[in-house]
Amino acid sequence: MSGTDLAAAAAGAALHENRSPGGEKQQTAPPQGLARAAGVTAGLTAAGSVLGLFRDQTVAHLFGAGAQSDAFLVAWTVPEVAATVLIEDAMALVMVPAFSGVLARGGDVRALVRATLPRLLTLLGALTAALAIGAPWVVRVLAPGLADPADAVTCTRLTAVTVLTFGLAGYLSAALRAHRRFLAPAAIYVAYNAGIVAALFALHSSLGVRAAAAGVAVGGALMVAVQLPAAVRELRGRTRTAHPTATAAVPAPGPYAAPAPRPLPEPLRAALLAPVLIFTLGRQAQVLVERFFAAPLPAGAISHLNYAQKVAQVPMVASLMVCTVTFPVVSGAMAAGDRRAARRRVERDLTLACAVVLLGAAYVVACAPRIVQLLFQRGEFGAADTAATATVMRVYALGLLGQTMVGALVRPYFSAARPTWYPAAAMGAGLMVTAAVDALAVHAWGACGIAAGNAAGISVAAALMLRGLGAHTVAVRVRAMAPRTARALAAAIAATAAGWAMAAAVTDPFAAAVACALVVPAVFAAMAAATHHAVRATRTRRDAETRTPMPRETEARP
Repeated sequence: MSGTDLAAAAAGAALHENRSPGGEKQQTAPPQGLARAAGVTAGLTAAGSVLGLFRDQTVAHLFGAGAQSDAFLVAWTVPEVAATVLIEDAMALVMVPAFSGVLARGGDVRALVRATLPRLLTLLGALTAALAIGAPWVVRVLAPGLADPADAVTCTRLTAVTVLTFGLAGYLSAALRAHRRFLAPAAIYVAYNAGIVAALFALHSSLGVRAAAAGVAVGGALMVAVQLPAAVRELRGRTRTAHPTATAAVPAPGPYAAPAPRPLPEPLRAALLAPVLIFTLGRQAQVLVERFFAAPLPAGAISHLNYAQKVAQVPMVASLMVCTVTFPVVSGAMAAGDRRAARRRVERDLTLACAVVLLGAAYVVACAPRIVQLLFQRGEFGAADTAATATVMRVYALGLLGQTMVGALVRPYFSAARPTWYPAAAMGAGLMVTAAVDALAVHAWGACGIAAGNAAGISVAAALMLRGLGAHTVAVRVRAMAPRTARALAAAIAATAAGWAMAAAVTDPFAAAVACALVVPAVFAAMAAATHHAVRATRTRRDAETRTPMPRETEARP
């Protein structure tokens, strides 16, 4: 449940709010309001990410990287998947347009709530009960080689509550965003992580690792609590009042007005949503595959993978922020039929995102042992855990470019009028590569082999999505982008070497992390500038030679 995914959901919500159910383009909110909402969302998302890091540090400090932490992380799969489906993607894609459509028509929002919320709560309650009852079988499927599954079963039963609470939180977020209320939805992960941390400190001595799972249940309830007052106010105070921008966007019906568009049948709505849902689940399934193969390994392997992935993904999160902000721009250009503008925007986003993630990957690879030592090595998390986690982190970093490309490329795919199945198919192919590499490499290289499978699978998915982009949405100029990405890659290699040497020379973890944070970007920028000037000089010289007229050969006179 990364900050990037949350921001992407917010951007997707904003996109849908600018269109009526029939697809007519509506007037957008004022730029000042959007900028203010974006600033609040970014600030609270950053606060939630910091609390999430502190949560991981607390779990590592209290339980280390062993059987207990592995048991919790198996149960942690439930809220990871629930957040992706019920908060960040599917719920937003379904309910934001529904609420926005009612507001645009000046209809009764409470009628929509009465028609949808009881059914949703019934379904989510049944799924929660089924998951709690079937927890032993769920653990057996997720981690068949776990030595002692008792703690994992108990933790899974506690985290099963998030199916209900996350679903209700996602529903409230959709309603508030449709009303242009972004503060409470942006605060949900602050409340969630605060609940987990509080439960850990209050209950770990009596409940052990089950305190973390209890904290997940408490955090899910806090997600609902932080939004409920604002949602109740909106539903009471603006039941029949359309949003000002929506009202301005819908002209009064005249004698020659086109008939109102008929709503799509339920099967067709599900068919349009299915590609997005399957892609999201396919990307999330990488974690399930990793934990499946890591379960038979010695205790601590799942924890090493989890901590390494959490830290290694930070550069990817940073690189995709620009794509999140420009997602509505790409969507608007696609809707207007301006494929040239959409192509230029996608090319700029891809180039910048690749440069940012390569810089971050250079820092992670160079300084991995010192980063892990600084963040996690205390309490039950020892030096051996630091070494194992740092090695896995370096392998994970090999797939960061692929992770960023997948996150950036999926946006133009799903900006089309009708979502295509191609990203889901590409993600499925990448998932099969991940499973195959994991199966082949886990016996020889353990957790590092599993991380290599992740890097290989996501890189294959990224290559397939880049290859198919032109046929399904926008044809980017790969040959024009390749030299810039190659220069960034060369700069990243040089920066990694310099940072590696610096991290090896400085023994204090904090000093080493700070020194690498200065050296790696400096070398990266210097190398990128040098290669850029060299390429530019070569191109200038070649152009000059092309423009210079060749001397004519004089014929010899008899």
